[in-house]
Amino acid sequence: MTHRLLIDGVLTDGASTIDVIDPTTGRAFAQAPRASKAQAGKAIAAAKRAQKGWEALGYEGRRPYLERFAEAMAANTDRIAETLTRERGGPIADCRFEVGRAMAAIAHFAGQRLEDQVLRENANERIIEQRYAQGVVVAIMPWNRPMTLLSFKLGPALITGNTVIAKPAPSTPLSTLMLGELAADIFPAGVFQTLVDANDLGPLLTSDPDVAHVSFTGSTPTGKKVLGSAAETLKRFTLELGGNDAAIVLDDVDIEWVADKIFAAAFINAGQVCYATKRVYAPRALAQSLAQALAKRADAAVLGDGLDPATTMGPLQNRMQYEKVLEFIESARAEGGTFLTGGEPTGSGYFIRPAIVTGLPNSARLVQEEQFGPVLPIQVYDQVDEAIAQANASDFGLGGTIWGADIDRAVKVACQIETGTIWVNQHMALPLDVPFGGAKESGIGLQNGIEGMEDFTQRRVLNVKLGA
Repeated sequence: MTHRLLIDGVLTDGASTIDVIDPTTGRAFAQAPRASKAQAGKAIAAAKRAQKGWEALGYEGRRPYLERFAEAMAANTDRIAETLTRERGGPIADCRFEVGRAMAAIAHFAGQRLEDQVLRENANERIIEQRYAQGVVVAIMPWNRPMTLLSFKLGPALITGNTVIAKPAPSTPLSTLMLGELAADIFPAGVFQTLVDANDLGPLLTSDPDVAHVSFTGSTPTGKKVLGSAAETLKRFTLELGGNDAAIVLDDVDIEWVADKIFAAAFINAGQVCYATKRVYAPRALAQSLAQALAKRADAAVLGDGLDPATTMGPLQNRMQYEKVLEFIESARAEGGTFLTGGEPTGSGYFIRPAIVTGLPNSARLVQEEQFGPVLPIQVYDQVDEAIAQANASDFGLGGTIWGADIDRAVKVACQIETGTIWVNQHMALPLDVPFGGAKESGIGLQNGIEGMEDFTQRRVLNVKLGA
């Protein structure tokens, strides 16, 4: 199938093409159009030209477009999910879930609106807080969850009256292009556009003075570069960056129950999720039995082609990440870690057997950095205050989980964790009407909820003197 960019309402060939690699084989399975700088400039101009008319439609005028878009996504779920499986890896059921989640986000935000807020009104004055669209939004997505992460930007930005240019990661461009192909028959020209690059158009998009907001999801080092590029024109920005999420296990849990929960939290998408559990702190009396229970589940994982219903875990998405995770494994062995299972490359693509590691010092690279792959260190603590201190001893502050039978005690621990989100006895609960965002170097700004919509708008305070 031939895919095209969506620029100014027209499906357009790229100036050149790039190969799209199937991570299950390590070989190209498709080509994607690659946009030129001239095409990027045309997209920015079209987005700016379309924005005022789009904003003028108002919430009720914009709502039907988003609803039709969500319906088109629902009607094409299987087709998009199969393409997503090929380009990012992962079981087909998970890819269907991702597309469905993206569709649900667009449908949800179609029905949302920001109302004027009366801050003060009396005989002498009326003060009202209003919100208006910022303008052209550039949405830059990573390769691990291209559909959901785009929808968390696209829905709030469009319904509040902005126009959006979506730039997917070069290694997972096709599913985003498919959304553009659906959008071509729905939205006015310039309202939603898609650009694919080879990691070369980011600086142009983030520095252009006609771009009002950059919404970026990706690594912390790249996020810092985006922030620096946006600073010259004082753009508004949202950064959802890396995480090194800790799971603290309390001493009253059932081992088999918590092992199921932690394995799912750590190895979702082969560990390639910013909110995935990256390190576990367990009380000394339970640590070994927990590690063994996790190793048993890792041994049972079925790695393979995502289109095979028997597959439960896919590959790393790209060679660079694959090699990075292998370096983490090598460093963990060198720093004294014991691998209860896993850590070996396998298959013809970018597969690594899920690994459970014990015996590492808290200073180990695998504990201190974000591995973003299927390798999980289990750390021991004697007092829960030690676990809290270790969880907080990080430059990251995205999320985390506390596991315990005594809910009040678990909540007390959770309230001491320095993150944007902390879960108790669950993981990855991200309701669309609840905002999320990172602390420390895990990001700036919020996504989802009313607060996420507000991030795409400018606050205006209307201050009226009444009477003489």
